[in-house]
Amino acid sequence: MRHEQVIAHLRRANDVARRAMQLGRHPFGAILVAPDGETVLAEQGNVDTVNHAESTLARNAATNFTPDYLWQCTLVTTVEPCAMCAGTQYWANIGRLVYGLSERRLLQMTGNHDENPTMDLSSRTVLAAGQKVIEVIGPVSEVETEISALHSDFWKA
Repeated sequence: MRHEQVIAHLRRANDVARRAMQLGRHPFGAILVAPDGETVLAEQGNVDTVNHAESTLARNAATNFTPDYLWQCTLVTTVEPCAMCAGTQYWANIGRLVYGLSERRLLQMTGNHDENPTMDLSSRTVLAAGQKVIEVIGPVSEVETEISALHSDFWKA
């Protein structure tokens, strides 16, 4: 995936996060990108505290696409996936991860928020514990400010 595509997809995922926030949900958004690096196969906003955008998207993808096809796809998400979401991506066999804002940065922004008790655990650490190598790209500095702005406003409210 070219860097310009990474930026464009992260901005689209942030639009999905904005829509989730407008629905009263936490501002997280994820998209699934086809092997061509351009086609968006699915979009998912956050649902609730156990149905995160990434894990919901990965579970739906696993029921709609073959593991071999998903291995060539990319999960693009606004914020680095938590341990649950990284694990779900691993088991769904999605071969690449792109995220805009790190989990650690989100933790710095939200603190010990009752609705988002963020873990300080990198998705790279979770995925490295597996037996297959999932490529990880992120954080992406060009979009961190845009994504952070959405979260700063939300978690202060």
